[in-house]
Amino acid sequence: MEWLNRLNQAIDYIEANLMSEVDIHAVARVAASSTFHFHRSFMMLTGVSVAEYVRRRRLTLAAQELASSEGLKIIDVALKYGYETPESFTKAFTRLHGLPPSQVRGRGVKLKAYPRITFSISIKGDASMNYRIVEKDGFKAIGKSILVSTVNGQNFKKIPEFWSECNEDGTVCKIGGSNPSKPLLGICMNDFDNEMKTFTYVIGIEKGEDIPEGLDVYEIPATTWAVFESIGPMPHSIQKVWERIYSEWFPSTGYEHAGLPEMEVYPRGDGSSEDYVCEVWIPVKVKG
Repeated sequence: MEWLNRLNQAIDYIEANLMSEVDIHAVARVAASSTFHFHRSFMMLTGVSVAEYVRRRRLTLAAQELASSEGLKIIDVALKYGYETPESFTKAFTRLHGLPPSQVRGRGVKLKAYPRITFSISIKGDASMNYRIVEKDGFKAIGKSILVSTVNGQNFKKIPEFWSECNEDGTVCKIGGSNPSKPLLGICMNDFDNEMKTFTYVIGIEKGEDIPEGLDVYEIPATTWAVFESIGPMPHSIQKVWERIYSEWFPSTGYEHAGLPEMEVYPRGDGSSEDYVCEVWIPVKVKG
């Protein structure tokens, strides 16, 4: 697949530039991709941001050098791998390896190795992905939001917890009651921080005539959407669809992410049902 080849070329570029500043925009250009699409795809496929991957690779190589070279000074290794002070290097090194760099040369020391990533496609015999392309005008949504972290997949735990909390305290009923003819929405806003570690998630609905107290308004721009079915109990079924969109669908199509909010669309019903059907809406554009 061309997209997988481009991803691997981007990894080649990152690995060749670990000793200098790695510019995410330059990496995305190597992948012939928009910065947002590359960063979002990388994070969904690997579970870490590009910046975190670079940090882990640098600290892996730094540990290997310290373990194999008696004469190296910690400050020299710190500067080589982009740290301005031994203190900042020691803090990052200890966080990854569980011990400070000064203890690496001891016998029997166990270090963590974060290997170079290689992207490949795996044909697993899964069912085909049902999707359609939809053009939709911009609209306003109302709802309640939470800031969630993508680090170590925390978003996949925190978002279901947020739904449970909002169901229990009546927020979901208040949101749904403001426009009963419309489905509930789970909106992933495109306000990621620079390393895509956090974003805002909204439980909402298309705005009706009134805005209940305590709810905010969110703008969803007009765009082209790729719409995917999710069938089965929540949240496992929809999380599997998210995974397959980035690992299977994007690599096999001529589309890329448009860098706008993403949506989960939930009909009213029991999300625990084996035949519960909801949808994932991804904003897309044709590559190039």
